[in-house]
Amino acid sequence: MNNLSQGEPWDLELATTGDTGLEKMRAAKPDLLLLDLVLPGIDGYEVLRQMKADPALADIRVLILSNLGQKTEVSKGIELGAEDFFIKSNNDVDDIRRKVKELLAKRAPSKH
Repeated sequence: MNNLSQGEPWDLELATTGDTGLEKMRAAKPDLLLLDLVLPGIDGYEVLRQMKADPALADIRVLILSNLGQKTEVSKGIELGAEDFFIKSNNDVDDIRRKVKELLAKRAPSKH
């Protein structure tokens, strides 16, 4: 993922646990979250639940990137509020970069 922002005007933050991710989101208020589901501590689904329950984080767009890809997992992620679900092994960095651009283009005009 390090080369995801290569040549793009994006600032990236990395969190390796769900709790750290939530802390960083509360501090930085990002426009977009790339979320894995398998995380130490709380998993990605719980991160998504907590985000969507928190008015300060609820509007952050979420793209799930996971090696999990069963239909039930994808459905659960979308139902919890993710914009899309990419299976890591089925997508390369260019696919993800295109989706990030698409999602960022949808953000509210007040955030530009």
